[in-house]
Amino acid sequence: MVNVAAGGIAVGLLAGLLSGAFGIGGGIVMVPLLALVLGVGQHEAQGVTLAVMLLPIGLPAVLTYHRLHPVRWRLAALIALGFLPGSWAGARAASALPGRPLRALFVLFLLYVAWRTWTGPSGSPRRGPPASDANGLWIGVLAGGLAGLFGVGGGIVMVTFLVSLLGQSQHEAQGTSLAVMLPPIGLPGVWVYAQSRGGLPWGLMAAVAGGFLAGALAGAQVAARTGSRRLARAFGLLVAAAAAALALRLGGG
Repeated sequence: MVNVAAGGIAVGLLAGLLSGAFGIGGGIVMVPLLALVLGVGQHEAQGVTLAVMLLPIGLPAVLTYHRLHPVRWRLAALIALGFLPGSWAGARAASALPGRPLRALFVLFLLYVAWRTWTGPSGSPRRGPPASDANGLWIGVLAGGLAGLFGVGGGIVMVTFLVSLLGQSQHEAQGTSLAVMLPPIGLPGVWVYAQSRGGLPWGLMAAVAGGFLAGALAGAQVAARTGSRRLARAFGLLVAAAAAALALRLGGG
């Protein structure tokens, strides 16, 4: 049990570091690490990840971003509102899929994320008036659906659309994404996972959450001092490596 706790803290630290640096929920790192390092099943790994994100563990990172670029709280609230039904629908779809096909879909999703972060915009804000905050509703629904389906925080979707469609700078989008995940918006998805799997490992979740809290603050400090393009490309390489590792495990059965 000590090894599991230590592994959970290590997973949380790394996920929190990347969450703070890139404005994502950290699930895109937590799910592969829980599966590969701790041997947690795909459904359980996704449920644990969503449950960890119920706590406001990204608050230190949000405050760091807010000092750089004030967060548009109304936009964040509308994204969170759309996220709730989206995460429930995504989790329902995931619970109906066997573990192996679900992992294959997750590998494809990781490859897309790696490509998108490598070729994405450099982070310069779009000229002109800001887009309406009402766009946050459909961004939240889409991000919530992917979060429920793959057990990720949905931040990679939020940041992508906030930068490319709403004209936010990279730092503004990352701060908004982390602010969206402060309330327990993934609760519908967690409930579906817990019901379908007969409960979740609360001890492991606590260890991961503890590590995440420290890592997220450190990651936000790194993001404040690093060019967003360099961070995005490094993250793209990391996600591609995670996809390759999961694909190898999938091929080996």
